[in-house]
Amino acid sequence: MSHVLIHMGLRGGSETSEVIALMLNTNPVVVRRTMAGLRDHGYVRSERGHGGGWMLARALDEITLLDVHRALGEPGIFAMGPSTDHPDCPVEGAVNGAVEDALRAAREVLLARLGEVTLADLARRVTAGE
Repeated sequence: MSHVLIHMGLRGGSETSEVIALMLNTNPVVVRRTMAGLRDHGYVRSERGHGGGWMLARALDEITLLDVHRALGEPGIFAMGPSTDHPDCPVEGAVNGAVEDALRAAREVLLARLGEVTLADLARRVTAGE
């Protein structure tokens, strides 16, 4: 969704759920549901009718990657995680503890970094050709 918000900021107008769905190769219903989460956090707003659609409610420099992550319900960051095949196995327990500690530390670092990057930072990189 950060991708969509940056496009909206660069284009300066509104986008319909259908156009966003094409951009993301998904269904407009999925877009509406996802954008509703962003609307509930005050990042976008919507207008019905001809010429309506989704538009930014805040400037790109007021939205961080962490804001988007949180507005989307803080989806999982890592695909890997502890094993639950043998919950009574002490080896599995030891491995799981180490994996969980590493994932927790990595998550903290990643979320801190996401909080430092605004969508305006990324839009500037796009317009500068980076």
